[in-house]
Amino acid sequence: MLIKIYPENPNPKAIEQIVEILKKGGLIIYPTDTVYGLGCDITNQKAIEKICRIRGIKPEKANFSFICSDLRHISDFIKPIDTVTFRVLKKALPGPFTFIFNANNNVPKLLSSNKKTVGIRVPDNDIARAIVAELGNPIISTSIKDDDELIEYSTDPELIYEKYQEQVDAVIDGGYGDNEASTVIDCTSGDFEIIREGKGNIEDFF
Repeated sequence: MLIKIYPENPNPKAIEQIVEILKKGGLIIYPTDTVYGLGCDITNQKAIEKICRIRGIKPEKANFSFICSDLRHISDFIKPIDTVTFRVLKKALPGPFTFIFNANNNVPKLLSSNKKTVGIRVPDNDIARAIVAELGNPIISTSIKDDDELIEYSTDPELIYEKYQEQVDAVIDGGYGDNEASTVIDCTSGDFEIIREGKGNIEDFF
């Protein structure tokens, strides 16, 4: 199913339709403020395993991001952070960043693994945030890669749909995606260590 949703004013009925798919263990491909993502309900283990099969990875080895609608959900999954880190998050999010934190005890239970870290995203995209807000908990996500050697990420939702329509339950057409992923920042040691340069510039928020 290919569903058109306009990012400036996401249709609540369409958002509800997507959330129903997620609640039933379905997979979606959706837009963010960077590249298109493949996601499912974080609480559905079978859906997480399906994503792992599509990506050809083992669940315990997967480096998924948790997509949150705002900062309120973050403390459910990470160990306490200092006030400086929280202040930077408040300024930088929503935005094109993935922050890696030390995971609390909830994360291994959710992922059926012994993961000690978790990547947190709050995308600056109204569609993605509306889905998570309506669902009531984060979705787990991984970027949609492209087979083309020159283009790392798939940007055209109609071409994404052609490729993945047999593997996912819905592809959201939210317009062309970006071809630059988020900047990944490791906060596990208390510092901000950039481990992947992407769309965001974290230095703007210090």
